[in-house]
Amino acid sequence: MTQQFAGKIVVVSGASKGIGFGIAQAFAREGAETVIAASSAANLAEAQRKLAATGAKAPVTVAGDLKTLAGCEAVHRAVTERFGRCDVLVTSAGATKAGAFVKQPDEDWHDGFALKFYSCVRLNRLFWPMLVAAQGSVVNIIGGAARTPDPEFLVGGSVNAAVANFSKGLSGLGKRDGVTVNAILPGLTETERVHTLFKQRAAATGITPEEARKNAIAKGGLRRLGQPEAIAALALFLA
Repeated sequence: MTQQFAGKIVVVSGASKGIGFGIAQAFAREGAETVIAASSAANLAEAQRKLAATGAKAPVTVAGDLKTLAGCEAVHRAVTERFGRCDVLVTSAGATKAGAFVKQPDEDWHDGFALKFYSCVRLNRLFWPMLVAAQGSVVNIIGGAARTPDPEFLVGGSVNAAVANFSKGLSGLGKRDGVTVNAILPGLTETERVHTLFKQRAAATGITPEEARKNAIAKGGLRRLGQPEAIAALALFLA
C-alpha cells in the first residue's frame, strides 16, 4: 500500500456490497477517509466492520434512499458537516432488474432510473462545487449493458446507456472546471447482484440460474466472471 490517497475524502455510493464495497475498500487501504452510502443501515454497518477489520480506516456511513433527492442530500450534508470537502466521488448505486419485457411493469423502469441514473446525476450536481475546489475526480460505475443491449435486460441497458451519455457530457464540463470525469462499464462481475440477475434472467427465459450463468459467460466469450477487486484497481487509477 502506498497511502496515495492519505488525507483525501472519497465518497462512494452503493458501497455496502459488491463493486462499490470493493472500491471503498481499495481507497480506504490507500489511506483515504471514505464515506459510504447505501439504503440499508444494517448492510452499511457490516461493510464498516469488514473494512475496519482489514486495518483500514473505518468509513463514515450514511444510510438513505438514494432514489430520492432527500437521500442524496443527506449524503452531501453528512460530508459537508464532517469534512467540508470531497476529493473523489464514485457513484456505484444501482440494481436494475432483468426480466421478460412484456411482463415488466412500469415500476421496474421507474425504480431503475431513480436509483442508478437520478442518484448519479444528483450526487454529481451536489458535490460538484467541492470537486471543483479540490480539482478532484468523478468515477461513475455503469455497466457493460450500456454498450451491449440484451432483450432480457432492457431496463438495465437503457439506464446504463443514459448514465454513460451523462458521464461523457459531464466530462466536458469537467475539462472546463478542472474535474476529471471517467466512467467504468464493467462486464459480468462476481457479486451478489449478478447472482440475482441470473435468477431473474432464468425466470424470464424458463431455464435454471446456472444455465443463465453459463449462457452469459459463453455469449461474452469469457473464461470467468470479473472480480470487484479488478474494478476497484481501475477506479483507483482513474482517480
